[in-house]
Order: sequence, then C-alpha cells, then structure tokens
Amino acid sequence: MNRYHKYWIAYITIARKEILRFSRIWVQTVVPPVITMALYFVIFGNLIGSRIGEMDGMKYIDFIMPGLIMMAIITNSYANVVSSFYGAKFSRHIEEMLVSPIPNFIILLGFLTGGIARGLTVGLAVTGVSLLFTDITVAYPLIVFSIAVLTALLFSLAGLINGVYAKSFDDISIIPTFVLTPLTYLGGIFYSIQLLPEFWQSVSLGNPILYMINSFRYGFLGISDIDIWLAFGVIISFIIALFSVCMLLLNRGTGIRD
Repeated sequence: MNRYHKYWIAYITIARKEILRFSRIWVQTVVPPVITMALYFVIFGNLIGSRIGEMDGMKYIDFIMPGLIMMAIITNSYANVVSSFYGAKFSRHIEEMLVSPIPNFIILLGFLTGGIARGLTVGLAVTGVSLLFTDITVAYPLIVFSIAVLTALLFSLAGLINGVYAKSFDDISIIPTFVLTPLTYLGGIFYSIQLLPEFWQSVSLGNPILYMINSFRYGFLGISDIDIWLAFGVIISFIIALFSVCMLLLNRGTGIRD
C-alpha cells in the first residue's frame, strides 16, 4: 500500500465519520433549519411579500428565495465543523489524529467535507421546501452549484477556526450569534442594496456575505447587485486566506497543545 493510498483511506475515514455524525441525527441537524426557512417563506414571502410586490423586477418571494437557501448553507456548514472540531478537542481524540502519520491537510479536508455535505444537504432540503411556495427556475445551474460549494467550504473553514479557539461549548455560539447572523441579515437577503443611501451601499460592499448571496441569486434569477466575477474573486480569496490560517493553526497545535 503506497503513501497516497493510505492518505486516501485516512481522508475517507474522517469524511465518512463527519457525514455520519450529522446524518444519523438528521431530525436534529436537517429538519430544524428546514422548518425555520419554511416559516421565513410563509411570513416574509407570502404575507409580507404580497404587500411589497416586487424587488428588482421580481416577485418578492422569488427575490428572497436564493438568500434564504444561502443562509441555510452558511449556518449549517459552519455549525457542523465548529461543533465537531470542538467535540474532538473536548474528548481529546483530535490529539490522536495529530500525532498519527496523517498530514494535517488530510485531517482538515476530512472535517471540511463534513461541513460541505451538511451545508449542501440542508440547502437542497430548503430548495425543495421553496418549491412549495414558488415555481422558480434556475437560470445558471453551474453558478448555483459552484457558489453553494464554495460558500459551504468557506464557512466550514471559518467554523474550524472558531473550534480551534473555543474553550467551552458556549464559545462555539458566540461567532454565529454576534457575527454571522448580523452579516447574513445585512447581506441583501431581504432587500437590494440599491435601496440604500450611497454611503450605506459602500459600507455594504465590505460585507463578504453580500457577494455570496448576490452571486447565488444571479445563478437563480440572472440579477445581481454585484459583478459576478468580482463575487467569485472575493469568495475564492477568502477561502485561500482561511485555508492558510487553518493549516497554520493545525501545524502549530494552537488550542490543542496549549
């Protein structure tokens, strides 16, 4: 058995563990966000949306649908990795991985695969629910898929960084509550930034989630407040930066050997 085959087995083992971790308790990991998003569709899409009418020439429920799916992908990919990695630290079996003859990037990829899988699973489930409220078609399927995967990867990386620095189970909820939630709601899910005064439009451009939601919306509807290639550039740049940070933290043993 050569070295690369061993690495592949190690990766598959970690990835399978991460996927089974959330899929075995799908009632707790998949169903709740789907119900939450269904309520958003009922309240904001049907009840409030019928009074708003249109946004950027689209029915309001069609306009918010991509953003709600993206919000589910962001929160679930992040939550899966941060809880899993901190759980590995808490039970101290992450140390066994780090001292084993497995490169740290294989360990990282295994955790990321679990986060991406959960994010896409919940995103697909929310998409299915959205079809109960709208019959929207996908304008650019490849863009929708690529943005979904890249976003899930990005927030899986962010979740691992949170898990590295977390010192208690309470710490893994601080970033989602005080950072992710505000940035997501201010990322253009429920409105076009063209409605904002010029100053606040400029401020909104500093929110990375804005680029993810708008590029995802472009894939569905063909409309966006942001240039699609700029959005891809921003997302990929953040992925490269966070991947580098994750590798540095794992190589140093930050939060694990302390």
